[in-house]
Amino acid sequence: MKEKLIRFMAGRYGFDSLGKATLIVALIVMILSGLFESAILSLLSWALIIYTYFRLFSRNIYRRSAENQAYLAKTRRIRTWFATQKNLMAQRKTHHIYKCPTCRQKIRVPKGKGKIEIRCPKCQTRFIKKS
Repeated sequence: MKEKLIRFMAGRYGFDSLGKATLIVALIVMILSGLFESAILSLLSWALIIYTYFRLFSRNIYRRSAENQAYLAKTRRIRTWFATQKNLMAQRKTHHIYKCPTCRQKIRVPKGKGKIEIRCPKCQTRFIKKS
């Protein structure tokens, strides 16, 4: 059975970021259509699911890849903001992140060093903070 699926999907585009996003939006719209009992939302959710499967099984790989690249280009700012926030949260376990009082530059200081004098690498301002 697995081999049949592999042979069937050979030469087809498959699942990508745009496919994942359209499927998530379709599921959200489907839940909303159930809550509000709206036929229009239900049709919209089914249209999104059908579009997702159309892209999944498409053999026009170049066109689907171009669609995905356009989607990624339009959502780049949002994705990088979330990645930055995730990175900052991971760093907060081992470091404090302070802002320079004059130039607002972010400065990362290791935790557990007590009161230390911090020198801003951008404007050379010195200030004391607890790490």
